[in-house]
Order: sequence, then C-alpha cells, then structure tokens
Amino acid sequence: MAASLKVLSVAARSKHTATIIFTHGLGDSGYGWKPVATMLGSIPEFQHIKWVLPHAPQMPVTANGGMVMPSWFDIEGFDFETEDEPGMLRTLRALNELITAEVDAGIPAERIVIGGFSQGGAMSLLTGLTAERKLAGLVVMSGWLPLRNKFKAMLSEHAKRLPIFWGHGQDDPLVKYQWAQRSTAFLDSVLGIGPAKGDSVVGVEFHAYPGLVHSASEEELEDLQTWLKKVLPSTA
Repeated sequence: MAASLKVLSVAARSKHTATIIFTHGLGDSGYGWKPVATMLGSIPEFQHIKWVLPHAPQMPVTANGGMVMPSWFDIEGFDFETEDEPGMLRTLRALNELITAEVDAGIPAERIVIGGFSQGGAMSLLTGLTAERKLAGLVVMSGWLPLRNKFKAMLSEHAKRLPIFWGHGQDDPLVKYQWAQRSTAFLDSVLGIGPAKGDSVVGVEFHAYPGLVHSASEEELEDLQTWLKKVLPSTA
C-alpha cells in the first residue's frame, strides 16, 4: 500500500468544524459512499461536516479466487478465522495519516468520526480503538472486530470513553449477524467497552435490522443521523 491513500472529499457546506472519515467495503471505492455523504451533508445539522472517503488499494483477495480488487486487507475466508494482520496494520497506519491530516488542518481529534462498512467497519474499529488521540466516535456498519487475540494489548487509554454506533442486518449472508454479536460481546466482556446507557453516548449503541442483508438501509441511515447529531453537533 502506498504511504498515502487516495481520497474523495465532500466539502462542508458551511464553516468546516468536523470531519467524518468513512471507509468502504470490499470491491468498492469512496465513490460508493458519496451519495450518502452528499445526502447527509445537505441536512442543516450536518453542513459543518466534511467527509473524507478513501479508496482502498487494489490487491489480490484470496477468498475471491485471487481476483484483484479494492481491499483494505486480504480476506482468506468469510469465517474471518485467518486474518491478514500485516495488511490490516498497513491500512491502520494509512488511516491514522488521514486523521493526522485533518488535525494538522485545524480540526481537533475530538471532532473527527471514523467509520466504515464491512471490512471498512472492521478497520474503523481497529483504528479508532487503538488511536493515540481520542476521536469523537466510531461507526461500524455490517462489520466485525478484527485481531481479537491481540486487541487487548493494542487498546488505547481512550477506548472505553468512545461513542460507537454499530448497525448490522440480521439476514447478512456475508458478514453474518452472529459476528456482530460475538464482536460486541468481546468488546464488553474482554475489553470493558459495554453498551451505551441512558442518555450517554459513550459505549456501543447497537442496532439490529431484521431482513437486512449485507447492505445499509434507510432505517439504519436515519439511526446514524440521530447518533451523529449527538457526537458531532454544530458549533455555530
């Protein structure tokens, strides 16, 4: 992977005071999430937010017969038992560079959300929970927690104070719903990152969507909007 990722940016419509870095899923590109960024950016409560949509590099993916496609790391099988740790760590460094670029441009880390879909969601967890800086929050859509055997040693001091939005379709045939259940249970029992309680945004706000496959739904995006209004409010 090149040291710097190519990105698609969707500019804030008013004064830029917050940023969302959102990573796509396997075989996609940042363009796949531009319609969502544009739609959310048109909402008055979100016009202060810039979206950064990075493009994954092209690489052979073992689970797809070695076909070359955009991917954040190699996937050997969709049981996710064997993991491409070097590939994940390369992407982790590249995503941290994007966070640093936003901070250098004047956006405080606590005004940055990192999120993603599918393997992008896995990378948002890995990046956000191990980052030196405390971010505004994490978004996981149809994702899972990677590198569970090493995560406890990698966890940042801020991780237990992070807001996390997690949405997953109960009929997902690719990243199965039980992977979300196992991942959130691990966060709670092993890492001490439990469900958000009461009016607090800290912790995991988990949403299950009956009938939803490996995709995002209108209901999920509405739930995401509600969460984002709490973690990235306009400062105007």
